[in-house]
Amino acid sequence: MAQQTSSDEPKKEIQRVGVNGVSMPKCQHCPDPEYSQEARKKKYEGVVVLMVVVTVEGKARNIQVIKSPGMGLDEKAIEAVRKWRFKPAMKDGKPVGAQAPIEITFRL
Repeated sequence: MAQQTSSDEPKKEIQRVGVNGVSMPKCQHCPDPEYSQEARKKKYEGVVVLMVVVTVEGKARNIQVIKSPGMGLDEKAIEAVRKWRFKPAMKDGKPVGAQAPIEITFRL
C-alpha cells in the first residue's frame, strides 16, 4: 500500500518552545480570567497550568489542562486563553505554530 503525500502543501509542524531555537510566544492581548463563583465564595486561590498550541496567527488552540486547583478555575482559565492574542513563537526569524505551557494564577 502506497503512502499518500502532498508536496503542494507544506506540513504544518507544531514546534516545542525551547527546542531547536523556538522562542516562546508572547501574549499581546491577555485580559484576566474571571473568577468562578464557587472559588470566589470560598475565597479560594490557586494556579492553573495549561498546555496550549499557539498558531502562526497568534491564536490559542488545543488547550489542555495540566494542573488545576479545581472549583471551576480551569474552565475560567480556558475561557480567557481562548480570547487571548499572541505574537507567535519564532524559529529562524519566521513565525511557527508552537506548543507552550501557560500558567494562570488566581488571587483574590
